[in-house]
Amino acid sequence: MTDRYLSVDQVAELLGTTARFPRRLIAERRITFVKVGRHVRIPESALAAYIEERTVQPMRPRRSRPRKAAA
Repeated sequence: MTDRYLSVDQVAELLGTTARFPRRLIAERRITFVKVGRHVRIPESALAAYIEERTVQPMRPRRSRPRKAAA
């Protein structure tokens, strides 16, 4: 096992959010998690995958065509 398991508070800190956001992800089953008794842990790899899936790449600038002069 090389994956670290993070608490809800650790995930919130990494994402820069409150604990409510990762708890909502868990409740809505939008992220992989593990229950150990009453404790909930999120694998680091699941957090990385979640971030990767939602990363928006910047658009490439369009090539501008020379405009025709107004007649």
